Amino acid sequence: MKIDSGIESRIIEMAWEDRTPFEAIYSQFGLNESEVIRFMRGRLKASSFKLWRSRVSGRKTKHKKLRSSEITRGYCPTQYKHR
Repeated sequence: MKIDSGIESRIIEMAWEDRTPFEAIYSQFGLNESEVIRFMRGRLKASSFKLWRSRVSGRKTKHKKLRSSEITRGYCPTQYKHR
């Protein structure tokens, strides 16, 4: 799959973000969880991929169904504020 480098960068960023669920990546880029895993495996160094997989595996915030229904945002309110 050929993806623009800016889009690639954004997908990687969203995959690393703790509060961004896989469903958000799917709705924006059409990649489901297994496709994101494949995407990350192909673009990260092996050690970085292992670190990422251990970080997101079982993390409630990465799966919309496991999140509290009170959480309606995809990122921390202060995440994108200019300092």
